[in-house]
Amino acid sequence: MPLPENNVPWPPPAIAPQLADMAIDDAWYSGDKARLRRVYATEGLGYGTSERDSAGRPWRFWERPRPMGRRDNRLHVPLAADIAAKSAALLFAEPPTVSFETTETQDRWEEISDAGGFDATLREGAEVASALGGTALRVTWDIDLAQRPLMTAVHADGVIPDWRYGVLTGITLWREVLREGNRVLRHLERHEPGKVLHALFEGTATNLGMRVPLTEHPDTEAIAASLNADGETITTGVKGLTCCYIPNMRPNRKYRGSMLGRSDWQDDGIRDLFMSLDETYTSWMRDIRLAKARLVVPAGYLNSEGLGKGVSFDDDKEVWSPISASPTSGEGLTMVQFAIRVTEHEQSWRALSRKAVESAGYSAQSFGLGDSTAITATEVVSQERSSLLTKGQKGGYWIPELASFIETVLQLDKALGFSSVTPERPHIELADSVSEDPKTVAETIELLARGTAVSTEMKVRIRNPDWDDTAVKEETDRILKETGALVADPTMTGAEDLGAPGFGASGGEEAV
Repeated sequence: MPLPENNVPWPPPAIAPQLADMAIDDAWYSGDKARLRRVYATEGLGYGTSERDSAGRPWRFWERPRPMGRRDNRLHVPLAADIAAKSAALLFAEPPTVSFETTETQDRWEEISDAGGFDATLREGAEVASALGGTALRVTWDIDLAQRPLMTAVHADGVIPDWRYGVLTGITLWREVLREGNRVLRHLERHEPGKVLHALFEGTATNLGMRVPLTEHPDTEAIAASLNADGETITTGVKGLTCCYIPNMRPNRKYRGSMLGRSDWQDDGIRDLFMSLDETYTSWMRDIRLAKARLVVPAGYLNSEGLGKGVSFDDDKEVWSPISASPTSGEGLTMVQFAIRVTEHEQSWRALSRKAVESAGYSAQSFGLGDSTAITATEVVSQERSSLLTKGQKGGYWIPELASFIETVLQLDKALGFSSVTPERPHIELADSVSEDPKTVAETIELLARGTAVSTEMKVRIRNPDWDDTAVKEETDRILKETGALVADPTMTGAEDLGAPGFGASGGEEAV
């Protein structure tokens, strides 16, 4: 699919419902109360005093009209943002291991990754994917900025991908570079195999409008100088796409058949839990406001401020003028202070929070809603099983796309003349979310050794699970040598000394 024609509806009708749904997800993710009011305003601007909508149904919490002439005291609990941040942390709090067969390729990738902060880009992409249902990773270049490819994450509400039989064949990235009233300038960036197309359109909030030169706006002016003779294309020099799309999770339950993926809280039931949580917190804070001590005083204790200015009470006054009240009337100062229902609100808050995070696919323990006592790593894995399963499912979408994307980055790096390394498809492993406590590992090794149920080599592997075979063997030989457990090989006579006194090529003690 090429760039769209002039004067077409925007967003495209086929994807508009999903983008409207992303706007709701975005409001919860942003934590902006104004956005929540806008996306849930079912009638007009949501202002007024009515308790029900035009159909006679009670307003839900964020659908309720904002009070006229009074401050909106509704509060928002940023649990949706916490879920998105936790999702990103589970995937990429520790950088994934990216390994290549060729040392030169490995070194060049690490140079590109470190200089460009690719690990931070991954965390950003994973967080917005959790919130919006997916993310795109794009690679481009600007020789005036850096002698390497530049990698960025693009949010799903600015992405229109095209698939054929589950394979990404093209992807359009779009953004608004200017909005003045009903006038909107949109920049469209279309990635196809071997090329990228650019165009700037001037339209309205609902119509793409007419194509205008890229020089019409400063954000796109620099791109115009890089275009081919056709005025819209840049050749990349690589066979595939210079952009990939990673869904958060599939299938999309609300829009079955969509490849965009679903957010962690696309289910309206989870959004309703978020709304109930906000209502609970607002009620809790209302109790605190109402529980402030207040004084009820007789009219005689009030000082007139003058005609039309009302009356006041001086609570610092030490001597009061006499008032006309009998000693037995009971007329005097009375303090009113209401109770704060802390226990009831906290229990409701925890129950709603727990249900929301569990419905989103995570363990309550991951959000501090479980047992807070010290536990071993094995117990952590058990209690956080749901979170780790969700991480594994998401990793299944990330790893293949990430491997293809990194290979494309290296192809572009070579095509642009930044390096001459051989591009390869890397092997990628996500880091473990839970690390064993060294004390627990040592106790495990000790128990196994005491029962003569483990070899020295296996002890080294348990202690260092990320070591390769060569490192394990070298460490095992060192331990055996230091403990005197390395015995002579009776078949070796006069083997060549490799530098260690009394030891031969086999690693055993030299026969005498």
